[in-house]
Amino acid sequence: MTREETQKRIIDVGIIPVVRAASAELAIRAADAVCAGGIPIVEITMTVPGAVDVIARLAHSVGKGVLIGAGTVFDAKTARHCIDAGAQFIVSPGFDADTVKLVRSKNVLVIPGVLTPTEIIAALQTGADMVKIFPCGTVGGAKYIAALRGPFPDVPMIPTGGVSLQTAADFIRAGAVALGVGGELVSGAALKSGVTAGITETARQFVTIVRDARQASTTNN
Repeated sequence: MTREETQKRIIDVGIIPVVRAASAELAIRAADAVCAGGIPIVEITMTVPGAVDVIARLAHSVGKGVLIGAGTVFDAKTARHCIDAGAQFIVSPGFDADTVKLVRSKNVLVIPGVLTPTEIIAALQTGADMVKIFPCGTVGGAKYIAALRGPFPDVPMIPTGGVSLQTAADFIRAGAVALGVGGELVSGAALKSGVTAGITETARQFVTIVRDARQASTTNN
């Protein structure tokens, strides 16, 4: 899948589940749960034990219908390992130029984390495909996304941090193309208990909220 195809899939779905789990098996359980809820995307963070192996296992088991990405990637070396394992997109909590350049050279989608206008410009100039606005919830949430959209109307922004069932629609209406959702979707307690029906149901709710907010925005415009 090309970078453009991966980006289109992320925008179409509108949600990137951010998986942080205490073990590889729990991470895979999380991936299964969100996919069952209608979100065929999963971001395995490097905080998961054996994260690169988890990516490789998922890449071989879920097929082409599910996008597997790597998150919390700090450097180009780690990004290369993730891509070699089968990651189709790379997400960082901050902006590292070498990482962006390496991922672009592999024709893989790269989403660095940024917060300020200066960081957005630097990321775009280096070749970022999309930008992760992090930590968005602590600096104004949806209002901050709306403010950034003024000078950057065409930049695909993915707010992460502070995204919940209560705020998701506001972020979409503010102009976010997709949402990065962590613990509000992938509950650590649910994973440990082995009862993941709640994660699947929450995934369905996020899908519905994003769809309805987009439809309302289209109608109002």
